[in-house]
Order: sequence, then C-alpha cells, then structure tokens
Amino acid sequence: MPENGFPPFARYRRLRSSAGLRRLVSETRVSVDDFIYPLFITAGENIKSEIPPMPGCYQMSVDRLGEELDEIEALGIPGVLMFGLPAEKDARGSDAYSDDGIVQRAIREAKRTHPELVVITDVCLCEYTDHGHCGIVREDGSVDNDATLELLAAEAVSHARAGADLVAPSAMMDGQIAALRAGLDDAGFVDMPIMAYAAKYSSALFGPFRVAADSTPEFGDRRSYQMDPGNGREAMLEVQSDIDQGADIVMVKPALAYLDVIRETRRMTDLPVAAYNVSGEYAMVKAAAANEWLDGRRVTLEILGSIKRAGADIIITYHAKEAARWLA
Repeated sequence: MPENGFPPFARYRRLRSSAGLRRLVSETRVSVDDFIYPLFITAGENIKSEIPPMPGCYQMSVDRLGEELDEIEALGIPGVLMFGLPAEKDARGSDAYSDDGIVQRAIREAKRTHPELVVITDVCLCEYTDHGHCGIVREDGSVDNDATLELLAAEAVSHARAGADLVAPSAMMDGQIAALRAGLDDAGFVDMPIMAYAAKYSSALFGPFRVAADSTPEFGDRRSYQMDPGNGREAMLEVQSDIDQGADIVMVKPALAYLDVIRETRRMTDLPVAAYNVSGEYAMVKAAAANEWLDGRRVTLEILGSIKRAGADIIITYHAKEAARWLA
C-alpha cells in the first residue's frame, strides 16, 4: 500500500496510450455497413435541388437518380430509403399507391440500374395528401385510423410490385403492421420484410424534413398519432405491438434525443433495431460546423457512435455519404 495510505488505483490509461492500443480495445465500431441513406424523389425532369436546411442533401427527379445511386454504391452504403414528392396531391394521397407513382417509378429505375442496392420505401401518406396528414382526415379534422390502414397496405403492395426490397410504414396508425403483413401476404409478397417505425415521436427535430418532403400539415399537428416526447414506457408498448403484428425490424425515430429508448428496445428484442438520425439532428451539426463552432467530422462520428452504442444495428442518416468517406 502506498505511504499515503490510499489503496492502489486502476490505471485505465494504460490502454489509451497509443492509437494502436485504443483501436485494439475499441468497444463500438461504426461501419458503412450500418448505414441507410434517405433520398427525396420529386416529379419533373433534370432536377437536383439542394434542400436549404440540409446542406448536401437534394430533391432529385427520377432521371437524375442514377448518378446519385452510383455514388452511394461506390461508397459501399448498402441501402437507401425513398420518399416521394408527387406532381399532384389529393385528400387520399392517391399517388402513394399508384403503380405509376413517383416512388414506384424510382424503385423500378433503381432496381434496373443498381440491382444489388437495397431499396427501402417509406409507407405513409403525408407527402401525398393535400392536407399533409398521414392518413384519411374526417370532417372534424381527426385522422381515421382504420380507413387509413387500407391505403397503407395498398401502398406497400404497390411498392413491392415495383421491386422494393423492404417497406417501412411510418404513419403511426394502430394496427399498421398487421394491415401491411396481411396485404402483402394476400398479394403474394410473403417474403417482403417490414421495418416498422415502431417508436416515432412527435418531434420538433423533424422540421427540416418537412421542407425536404413538402409535408407540413395544413392544419393542426401530428400529436394524436405520433408519440409524446416524454413517454418511454409507451414506446415499449408500441415496439412490442409491432413485433407481435409481424415486424421484421423495429425502429426508433428520432435517434439522438431518444438513445434511452433505443437501449430499452435493444434489451427487449433480438430483432434488428434501426434508429433514424433525423433531419434536425443533421441540420444542427451542419449549421454549427459551418460557423466553426465545432468540428463537424468528429461530432458526426461521435453521434453515430452513440447511436450504435445504444443498441442500433441500422442507422438511417443523412450523414451516410460523408461518414462513409471518413470511415474509409
């Protein structure tokens, strides 16, 4: 025992003393294999328009999709998540489940030119409805849960028919996973996996996405169907419900403000867990880095590492392309 009477203490710094040792004992490794990159496909031709609050991200037309997929595939990113901006919207979001809809055309183009890339599609109505809500709206302004399920199932089937590899329902309607599973199975797509937006919060961090997807509600908000940000136990009910209905992957959205929910989800299931590193999380880093308030690269990799450490197997992130370059 030292002369000062204190017991010996652990010297954890021994394993931090060189880059090689730190690499050897690293517990959390973020890989390009973890990433899904979101894409915003818009009607029109020869369009590649940067999204103002999301530097480096674009709305693009189907004819410009190939060049984007070339870059994504070259970087080794395994998959993309498609959102659609149709030429016309209506109260029922008809373009969402049209065989000639904007996302359906993008799926066919992606699978034609990049057949090995995993094409995931967002299954929701908010980008396609003229009121901006995620389902059928009643006269009193509320969203009709059960009437919406039929349309979500039709949308998923149309995506499967176009060649999607995975469908991801995000409307937060009760019973949506069961409805999609039944619809897909009845249409012969029994092998089509479903990635459930299981715990999706009514978050202010979605703000830039509303610009990117042109999906701001014309009235009210989405708090009657998306979750209250303060609720954690409710998230576990939502996750378990989606698992029971047949989800193959469960997702938490947003990621950074809900790392505790990701961790609890990881503890309760052995299914793959996805986390969506959302637009607001991306925009904050980009704005701070542009003002030289922080090191954008280091902060981005730290955030992605925290999401992985919390328990996510899959990270949907707008940082995917730049992170893939850094990790390479």
